[in-house]
Amino acid sequence: MTYLIISITIFAFSVAIHEYAHGWVANRRGDNTAKFLGRLTLNPLAHIDVFGTIVLPITLLLMNLPPVGYAKPVPVNFSNLRNPKKDIIWVGIAGPIANIIMAVILSTLIKLSPSDTLAKIIYLAVFYNVLLAIFNLVPIPPLDGSRVIIGILPYRYSVQYAKIEKYGMFIIIFLIYILGFLHKIIIPLVKYITNMLIMGGL
Repeated sequence: MTYLIISITIFAFSVAIHEYAHGWVANRRGDNTAKFLGRLTLNPLAHIDVFGTIVLPITLLLMNLPPVGYAKPVPVNFSNLRNPKKDIIWVGIAGPIANIIMAVILSTLIKLSPSDTLAKIIYLAVFYNVLLAIFNLVPIPPLDGSRVIIGILPYRYSVQYAKIEKYGMFIIIFLIYILGFLHKIIIPLVKYITNMLIMGGL
């Protein structure tokens, strides 16, 4: 139970950092929707989605799988951005970049940890931040990787591609539970990057 509470707490804060980064970049690029709605905050309570941030991660943990999930997406009015086609890319990758930055910072702190217990908690935080970054870069709407693709594709193709979003969660669930995409591809990659960070190899 203690492990479960610690895991969900770390996951919730990691998700908050992720969503804050989206809102911060959007605000810097001309859209203050997130700020206006009180979502430009690191308070996890402002970003929690009951199913995506609590139920789904807990379910995966009980299945002995690392928790993936999602928060309430930070609202962004892309038409307010100064250069919507280019800025959607920066808004999209802001969350994963923020998680990677957190993972790098935490990986340096683990060496200063005064106890094995704290070191394990920090390792978990590094792992979850890397996991959020890598998983969200998968180019399936509504994940962040899809925002990059939308920004790169010519307009007519990006419109068609964006229409996939209404089926996105079904595709993601299919990949995770039917094809084993999470534990066959994502988790080994996340473990490799996490261990490299901890050992100072990145």
